[in-house]
Amino acid sequence: MHGNEAPSDWVRRWSHLIAPGSTVLDVACGAGRHLRWLRGLGHSVVGVDRSAEALAACEGLGELVLADIESGPWPFAGRQFGAVVVTNYLWRPLLATLVESVAPGGVLIYETFAHGNETVGRPARPEFLLQPGELLTACTGLRTLAYEDGFQKKPDRFVQRITAMRELPPPGGPSRHLLPMWAS
Repeated sequence: MHGNEAPSDWVRRWSHLIAPGSTVLDVACGAGRHLRWLRGLGHSVVGVDRSAEALAACEGLGELVLADIESGPWPFAGRQFGAVVVTNYLWRPLLATLVESVAPGGVLIYETFAHGNETVGRPARPEFLLQPGELLTACTGLRTLAYEDGFQKKPDRFVQRITAMRELPPPGGPSRHLLPMWAS
């Protein structure tokens, strides 16, 4: 059960794009590493996970929903969020729903394992590994601000990640989404 480690560098890198005071959904939130990070930035947080034990570790952080989103109904039907965050989780039938859950002006920050990871560890089953360009295809209709698909060391893993926004019509000029300077 993840939750005590530091938030993902990808999530930290792109969190500045979330509008102040937004409600942020963390999908498959585990024990809440991103809920804690995002709440610390002043956002209202909503976490969903199928593990009651994991959600117990998140008590007091925000709205917590116990749900099996792979075999049950989507517990947020009709709701949209200022941000949707997903890390280390893939359930393809849910991809379109996650994109639809991003409110106008909101951001999707997604990072998970990709094809090739089967050569270095787990997950190794194809249903848990993104194919090249799969997140780009899933985010059609959003504006992609950042995308990576490659290999990382320590620990060795193949990852694919995207940050994409549901843009509002810009008032009097093109939208300016600050691209952060980043050093790992």
